[in-house]
Amino acid sequence: MNTTPRRARRTAGLLLAATALAALASCTSSGESGTSAAVAPERAAQAPAGADAAGSANGGKAAESGPADRQAAQVSAPGVDRKLARTATLELGSDDVVAAAETIRAEVLAAGGYSGQESVSERTASLTLHVPSDKLDAVLAKLTDGGAGTVRNRGQNAEDVTEQTVDVESRIKTQRASLDRVRALLANARSVPEIVEIESEVTRREAELESLLARRDRLAGSVAMSKITVQVVRADAPVVSEPADDNSFLSALAAGWDGFLTAGGFVLRVVGYLLPFAALAAAVGWVVLRLRRRTRAEPPAAPVAPAEG
Repeated sequence: MNTTPRRARRTAGLLLAATALAALASCTSSGESGTSAAVAPERAAQAPAGADAAGSANGGKAAESGPADRQAAQVSAPGVDRKLARTATLELGSDDVVAAAETIRAEVLAAGGYSGQESVSERTASLTLHVPSDKLDAVLAKLTDGGAGTVRNRGQNAEDVTEQTVDVESRIKTQRASLDRVRALLANARSVPEIVEIESEVTRREAELESLLARRDRLAGSVAMSKITVQVVRADAPVVSEPADDNSFLSALAAGWDGFLTAGGFVLRVVGYLLPFAALAAAVGWVVLRLRRRTRAEPPAAPVAPAEG
């Protein structure tokens, strides 16, 4: 039997089959890559279009709603649970300070807020106001639109108290569980000393829990209500501006000279304060010294001879 040609044909057949499988796999991967490459641009083209449409819609809404609504949307965004304690300061100039104070108070009351402290005169007015945090921007916009006066200075601050709120809530939960355990021990106490000791511990832990609850209420109040400090002055009053920082050599020299004069004046005041006491001490010392010298200058008394019997 001639086996050599058969083996050769078999080997050639195996090689041909392996080559065909490799080519098929290559074509499959190329087709998938081509499909992915074709789908990716299509998705990329669709995504910007949708994003642009959404952006245009949001942009239109943002243009209509204004910065206040955009900020409120960012604060209350889904998945973001921020606890912000917001405050604002405002200085206004007005020809009629009393009327401006009345207008400010009316705007705050209309927004659901209240006036905490007021000091009003014909030339100046100081008001501490509290408004709901979600209406702070609207109230500030009304106060700065010129109805209450001309804006001279303004500022805002937002403190994130989220971590403090979470910490207080966790401590309240732990304190309540601890208090329940101690009360269970009190229920099982038998002797009077044991009852007194456990009651003392219960009282202490109740006081700590009350303190934590009060702190939580303060945090919640600062988040729910924002404070606005408003100063109203006469329109003809000069604007008080903070001096700019000057780090030049002349400013340093002037500051050093002022310090030298201040120190010199202090030393002179101390000397003037001590001078009368020093003069009195010098006079007393001079008298004592004169007495000592006179005592040394006097000759000693002669001894008295004994009388003969």
